[in-house]
Amino acid sequence: MKKIVGYVVAGLFGGLLVLGGLSWMGTESPFGKKESAPVVSNNLGTFVHNTGSSQLPNDFRTAAQKSMETVVHIKSSSAPSRRSINNQDPFSFFFGGTPNSFGPKVGTGSGVIYSKDGFIITNNHVVDFADEVEVTLYDNRKYKASVIGTDDKTDLAVLKIEADNLPAIHIGNSDETQVGDWVLAVGNPFELTSTVTAGIVSAKGRSLHMMDNKSGIESFIQTDAAVNPGNSGGALVNTKGELIGINTAIASMTGSYAGYSFAIPVNIVTRVADNLIQYGSAKRGKLGVLISDMDADLSKELMIDITQGAYVSEVIPGGAAQMAGMLPDDVIIEVNSTTIKSVPDLMAVIGESNVGDLLKIKVNRRGKVKEIDVKLKG
Repeated sequence: MKKIVGYVVAGLFGGLLVLGGLSWMGTESPFGKKESAPVVSNNLGTFVHNTGSSQLPNDFRTAAQKSMETVVHIKSSSAPSRRSINNQDPFSFFFGGTPNSFGPKVGTGSGVIYSKDGFIITNNHVVDFADEVEVTLYDNRKYKASVIGTDDKTDLAVLKIEADNLPAIHIGNSDETQVGDWVLAVGNPFELTSTVTAGIVSAKGRSLHMMDNKSGIESFIQTDAAVNPGNSGGALVNTKGELIGINTAIASMTGSYAGYSFAIPVNIVTRVADNLIQYGSAKRGKLGVLISDMDADLSKELMIDITQGAYVSEVIPGGAAQMAGMLPDDVIIEVNSTTIKSVPDLMAVIGESNVGDLLKIKVNRRGKVKEIDVKLKG
C-alpha cells in the first residue's frame, strides 16, 4: 500500500514538473492555457523583421540588372601624328590606355546609353584625342561611333551610334541623393566588361581642382564604390537602377583605386548632354562673378557670423550679377531654395541652369540677408 501511494505521489510530482517545464518554454499546456516568454519572443521577432526589411541584396540585384545592359565599352584610338610628349591632361591615369607618349594611343572607357536611338554619354577625356571610336554593347554588338559634341569644362561628351531600340538608362535626380545612400558603379575596369561595384555616397559637392585652368565646373559626388581605369564614363546608379552620376575620376597616387571615386552629378550631365545633342556645344549661363569659399578668416574680416557660402570677391562689369545689384563682399548663401555652403554648391546650380534662367539668390551683405533675382547671361 505504501508502495502504491509512493508511486502516485511521484507521478503527480513528475506531472507538475512537466507542466512547469512546458509553461517555462512558452508552449501550450494540456489544459489549453497558452503561456509565452514575451521578451524573448518580441526580441526575436524584431531582429528577424529588421534583418528582412533591409532587402539590400535584392535592391543591388535589381539595380545591377537594370543598369548593366545600358553601359557600353568604349575603345578610342588615335594616329601617331595626333600625339606628343606634351599632350598630357589631368585625366591621363583615370582610364585604361597605352602610356607611350609617342606612337598611336589606344584608350578604353565606358559610356551610358542615353536614348534608344543611339546617343551615348561618356567623359570628354575618354574620346578627346580619338580619331576612331568603337562602342561595344552589353550583348557584344559593335558599332563605330561619331562624336556629337564635347565639353571640357564638365569633362562630358556625347557619342552617336546607328542603332535603334537600345536599352536607355533611367535618369534619377542627383539633388535628391544624400550622403550615406547606397550606390553602384557600373563600367569596364581593366577590360573586365560589365563590372558592378557597391558603396555609399561619402560626400557631395566635392571639388578636385583638376580643371581650374579651364574654368571647369566641379561639384562631384564622392563615393567609396571601387572605380578603376576603364570605369571612366560609366554609370553611378542608385538602388533603383537610376543614373545619378557619370564616373569620372579616382583619388589615387598610382592610377588605381585607393578608396574614393568621383562622379559628375546627373542633373549637370543631362543639361550638358541635351545641349551637345541639340547644338554640338554646351550653352552655359554665366553669373558674372569671381568667387571663393567662405571661411572663418573671411567671417572675421567681414564681421559676419557665417563661415559657409560662396564669397563674391569681384563682380564682372556688365555681367548678370552686376546688372541685378550684386556687390563685392556679398556672400551667396542660397540659390532657388538650395543652400550654398561652398563654391562647388554654387557651381552645381549654375551648371544645371541655362542661359536666360532666372535665379533667386540670397546673399549675406554685412550681416543682413538680401534676395536678388539674377537672369543668367550667355
